[in-house]
Amino acid sequence: MDKMRQVRLAKDAMDRDWADPELDLDTVAAHAGYSRYHFIRAFKEAYGETPGQYLTHRRIERAEDLLRTANLSVTEICHLVGFSSVGTFSARFKTWTGLTPSEYRTKHVGRGAALIPGCYAMLWAGGFRSAPGPGQRRQERNSGEAG
Repeated sequence: MDKMRQVRLAKDAMDRDWADPELDLDTVAAHAGYSRYHFIRAFKEAYGETPGQYLTHRRIERAEDLLRTANLSVTEICHLVGFSSVGTFSARFKTWTGLTPSEYRTKHVGRGAALIPGCYAMLWAGGFRSAPGPGQRRQERNSGEAG
């Protein structure tokens, strides 16, 4: 399989699973069959940004959409788009848009249709996740936003 096809497969996995907080650099690199460091170089060469930057941009774009259209808190949106830390989410959001998530919402809400009720948005986005069963622990992991 040629190098570009392998990198494209990994990018497709990122496009498909961008909201999964467990999606990290090692998982994506495995889709391409590369070590994490070789994958970072190959991805940047192909797309002009690192896999971490690409994934962050995908998540921020989706957060922008939710902030404009859904009646959800910033914290709920943060977790729906795959960030595990509200602080990291807010900092990355401001770097990308120039506004905090709250400022972005204030600026853009009211330009179009009414907000979607939060319960519908959460249901549609898969935000209602079941709790771990008996004897299982919920695994907390860094979502791998950096990279």
